[in-house]
Parts: sequence; C-alpha cells; structure tokens
Amino acid sequence: MIRSELVQKLADDNVDLTLQEIERIVDLFFREIIDRLASGGRVELRGFGAFTTRDRDARTGRNPRTGETVPVTAKRVPYFKPGKEMRERLNTK
Repeated sequence: MIRSELVQKLADDNVDLTLQEIERIVDLFFREIIDRLASGGRVELRGFGAFTTRDRDARTGRNPRTGETVPVTAKRVPYFKPGKEMRERLNTK
C-alpha cells in the first residue's frame, strides 16, 4: 500500500471528512513519527509494532564501481520491530 492508497481508504471509510483533511491528518501522523525518532524517541503502535533508531558506527566502505575505499560516517537508522499481533497474523496458514 502506498500513501495515496492509504488516504483513499481513509476517505472511503470517513465520508464526513474531505480529502484535504485526511491528507493533513496523514501528514501530521507521519511527521510526528519522524519528529519523535529524530529526537531519539520511540514510537509504539499497539498491535502493530514499534519504531526506534539504531546507531551505526563509522566505517570504511568501498565504491562498487571503482573499488576505491571511502569513509562512511556514523549515523542513526530507523528500525521497526513488529508487534505480537502482526507476527501472528503474518505467520498463520
């Protein structure tokens, strides 16, 4: 599912809201998740999962085209851990 499909699904389920209102809600939702992760926090959605960040150390990488070694700086990357309910639904036959 892509963002526009999510907006359309919410619009279909909430006919009393305009498409612009739903887009603003979705924007706010994603912006708040990003802002919380950027500040080092954690976002937990019960039954769905938890978003956190993990630190990656600086390292020496390699340019695959030239083979030249290049320095890669330390960074934080997003990490998602699915919730129990999601894992159970994904693994049912």
